[in-house]
Amino acid sequence: MTKSAARLGILVGGGPAPGINCVISSVTIEAINSGLEVIGIYEGFKNLIAGNTAEVRPLAISDVSSIHFQGGSILRTSRANPTRHPEDLVKALATIKELGLDYLVTIGGDDTAFGASEIARVAGGTLRVAHVPKTIDNDLPLPSGMPTFGFETARHLGTQLVRNLMEDSRTTNRWYFVVVMGRTAGHLALGIGKAAGATLTLIPEEFNRDNISLDEVSRLLEGAILKRRMMGRERGVAVIAEGIGPKLDPQELAQAPGVTVEYDPYGHIRLSEIPLATILRRGVQRRFAIRDEQIAIVESTIGYELRSASPIPFDIDYTRTLGYGAVGFLLTPPSEEELTNGGMVCLDHGRLHAMPFSSLRDAETGRTKIRTVDIRSEHYVSARQYMIRLESRDLNNPDTLAKLAETANMSPSDFSHAFSPVMGLTNEGAVA
Repeated sequence: MTKSAARLGILVGGGPAPGINCVISSVTIEAINSGLEVIGIYEGFKNLIAGNTAEVRPLAISDVSSIHFQGGSILRTSRANPTRHPEDLVKALATIKELGLDYLVTIGGDDTAFGASEIARVAGGTLRVAHVPKTIDNDLPLPSGMPTFGFETARHLGTQLVRNLMEDSRTTNRWYFVVVMGRTAGHLALGIGKAAGATLTLIPEEFNRDNISLDEVSRLLEGAILKRRMMGRERGVAVIAEGIGPKLDPQELAQAPGVTVEYDPYGHIRLSEIPLATILRRGVQRRFAIRDEQIAIVESTIGYELRSASPIPFDIDYTRTLGYGAVGFLLTPPSEEELTNGGMVCLDHGRLHAMPFSSLRDAETGRTKIRTVDIRSEHYVSARQYMIRLESRDLNNPDTLAKLAETANMSPSDFSHAFSPVMGLTNEGAVA
């Protein structure tokens, strides 16, 4: 490939998120206006690892001037991992050099950020890399509480879907269990549940240990249903973060009907292969069956519907700024030694800022840090206060305990014996 000017490449890794095309658009426009040649690299790191230089396309302003409204990715995406084997990293860098790239913009989440940082490291100053943080999970450690792009659009659309289910719940007088995407953090589930006013939301950050049994989570949901029933309502909507899946006992999970535990190229459990909503629905229905009761629960999973949606104005605005900032970062001589090779571009109190890749690494794991929900924050505490959930104080109040026991057709002592063990499963200290 003949090189006539400094060249910038763009690739997308991980799952889709609303706003990807807007980043591609703004990067391309700003780069060309700055005198660079731009090429789009198809399917993330996949073709770079394979040494394939044909799966690229030159990008002109006319190609990208109106794609910022579109969902999905014109460059497609993949979860190919350039760090899985040392030879993959070497091959990816060799392909980048063969393409004649001076700069690389990567768009993705924590795994893509890690791959980008490793590419920058082994390049040893011959390639500058700017990573643009993307994920509907909102789990990258951005400063000043800024969301990752795509999150706000996903929350907006997810809230509309849950509100529709809540209306159906009122109409049919039954319960819904809604599992929401989020591999390790509960930001999206909490954001949707809080905005929609769901009956309760369960997120992985609440649990104070791993290897939770299915029965324990089922009892938490059962307790909420019984408390709601005590209050005169037979219906409700529980929003459940997908990230609870990895908190469950893996051996018990693998034995559940219809479950096949698989892993992606980055070593994460493929949560899409775990029918969490089905597993929990069956678990709660078994709990009710012990008392010779039947309960209608409808299950739903929300995630793929959100990822390639057209971005809302917030994410269009946000990603245009990030794309512009990525090019500016790459073309500005670094002021810090650790930014020589690259970093992650973000907005910090309204100002564009690049975080060094080294600052993103977890000292213990060596992987990209994950931002989880702070269950001590007012954001979480206010959400928890408006949920209907069985709490320790309910069991410690004799009048409330008697009403709950009557609702469940149990004696107060039996009710307390059944539910007291799971009251310590989640951290109630923030809302006590």
